[in-house]
Amino acid sequence: MVRYDKRTAARGAQYVEDRRGAGGTRMGGRRGAAAGGLAGGGIGVVVLALLLQMCTGGGSGFQIDTQTPLDGSAGAVGGGTPTTVIADSEKEYVQFLMLDIQDTWDRYFDQAGLAYEYTTVVLFEGAVSTGCGEASSAVGPFYCPAPGDRKVYIDLGFYDELARRFGAPGDFAQAYVIAHEVGHHVQNITGISAAVGEAQSSDPANRNEYSIRQELQADCLAGVWAYSADQRLTEETGQPIIEPGDIEEGIGAAAAVGDDRIQAKATGQINPDTWTHGSADQRVAWFKQGFETGDPERCDTFANSDP
Repeated sequence: MVRYDKRTAARGAQYVEDRRGAGGTRMGGRRGAAAGGLAGGGIGVVVLALLLQMCTGGGSGFQIDTQTPLDGSAGAVGGGTPTTVIADSEKEYVQFLMLDIQDTWDRYFDQAGLAYEYTTVVLFEGAVSTGCGEASSAVGPFYCPAPGDRKVYIDLGFYDELARRFGAPGDFAQAYVIAHEVGHHVQNITGISAAVGEAQSSDPANRNEYSIRQELQADCLAGVWAYSADQRLTEETGQPIIEPGDIEEGIGAAAAVGDDRIQAKATGQINPDTWTHGSADQRVAWFKQGFETGDPERCDTFANSDP
């Protein structure tokens, strides 16, 4: 498991906004402005696509419809009621990740003569209001790039789905999810997200392909953080942050949320024309590219879809 220390977690509390128990509402069916999620799912499991259009520049993340039945009826993880009791240690772990991941990017930005803008993760249950509109837990974790927001959103019940339904358990799998979403924040503050939005507007026929390249880059950036964490020790114990087997958990999570894996599980068919996040092989390859090189400049997925 990923080792973390309480002192770092305590400092990271400022980057975690806990809205659980704030009266989230049940949401189902389709929305006009949908939040991008973690894998290539979407609100309708049968449709499995096209939830990138939540606001200019796109909402980005893991698009997995985690509970909508195949008949298209309403459903969402939590549904406004907690599906699991979230232990304090789970929140503490998120606090640690949000500080450690972002301190890593602060160092990279400083080396490039730039200033990194720290973001916040919002913990919610069922549904949440964002600068990009209303979002259901069903879309999975996501990042809202809208001015005045620029936050990561996650219903921690998603981790249960990641383990149970998609076969990707483990705390490093959870770290990969957070690091991927912070990767979208890096893309946003560096102008990459805006460039992708402009490219999609001017070249709509290739809209999905631009989305795939953006998501694969976020996977690579998650790998860059993993490389950094693998080089460091915890403050309290002096033990390595990354333990044997952790990276394999991250690779397993990246594979589990490939568009082809999600489509095969949901419908028994694979249709690359509807992909928005990339195949399992692509996602694993780019995560490994970031982890093996530790170099953000080696994450240019727009130049080549293969590392």
